[in-house]
Amino acid sequence: MSLKIVISGFYGLGNTGDEAILEAIIDNLRAELPNPDITVFSLSPEQTAKAHGVKSVYRGWRHDNKGKIRALREADLLISGGGGLLQDTYPTRFLFGPLPYYLLIVFLAKLCGTKVMFFSQGIGPVNTTWGKILMKVFANMADFITVRDAYSKQLLHELGVTRPETVVTADIVFAFHHKEDNACLESLPLRGDEQLVAVSVRPWLDRHDYYGKIADALDQLIELEGITPVFVPMEGHHDVRASERVVEQMKHRSACHILGPDFTPNQYLHFISQCRLTIGMRLHSLIFSALTGVPHIGLSYDPKVESLLKRSGMWDYSFRLEEIDVDRLVNNARSMLAERETVSAVVQNNAKQMRQEAMENIRLLKEKFFPQGEDRR
Repeated sequence: MSLKIVISGFYGLGNTGDEAILEAIIDNLRAELPNPDITVFSLSPEQTAKAHGVKSVYRGWRHDNKGKIRALREADLLISGGGGLLQDTYPTRFLFGPLPYYLLIVFLAKLCGTKVMFFSQGIGPVNTTWGKILMKVFANMADFITVRDAYSKQLLHELGVTRPETVVTADIVFAFHHKEDNACLESLPLRGDEQLVAVSVRPWLDRHDYYGKIADALDQLIELEGITPVFVPMEGHHDVRASERVVEQMKHRSACHILGPDFTPNQYLHFISQCRLTIGMRLHSLIFSALTGVPHIGLSYDPKVESLLKRSGMWDYSFRLEEIDVDRLVNNARSMLAERETVSAVVQNNAKQMRQEAMENIRLLKEKFFPQGEDRR
């Protein structure tokens, strides 16, 4: 009999990191469980169903609530995650906003008699009084929790989420099944001998000062090292526009390229694997770099990014967003390019450990919820 699993997350909205999380969850469930029957709550259900060969139900409250209830009632397990779902950086108004949405899905699952696992989640920030109340009431309904960093576990306990057992693992994307696909490279007018540097920038709140600093650093690296910066938009037109804002401020803008926003997570990951270096803001651009042994300089706007950089061994080369020093950024990039093999070996070694920790998400899921499905043979 097939094990029925519903996956709830930030899916079907074109965010590369979240789509990579979904692909990693589905691939690993299929590799480790006997014929799982998977339904995904998605904002683009037809697209999600086609991309992954799963069932999919519209995730919002506007329609198909019967479909959501039916899926949860029939399911053996709701996987809530992964990613940074439980946070109130985005406005939380009563039952509107990411935090109430994901917790209400959990509540609905429990009303339907379905078990719940928070899976490979990054928790926080949760700063509003209402957000803290929602977490204490609804997150304690989960049957089991894995989080991708120690900061998230600590925050859960501070928020009073103490009933479910909570285990620190790693982001499930570290268990991503990388497939060779040169679509990104083939989309660019390259000769083939370029020293490619992947650049990932995003808009962040109402801050704009970092665009000029990144532009200045890239100009210097083009002059000193002859690099070819390629911007990788991890969240569609938002990141394309942020990339354009950097390029507009560059002297050597003709040396840069911006990838299109519609490639798959695997295509972006494979492109990054072909680069000499990554300079990135987006968490999953840095995870893709770590996963493929590419040295990376992170520009951290959030504790989750800093946490990842410490685990990948790249924090000493990296910066908090508000503390970017252009000269140091250029020097760090140059030393990484000069010592690339040595730095890459450090990254690969740390990523190997994080891959094992990422696979713990799946092992623990099997142990806690499907012990009878442990042996596929």
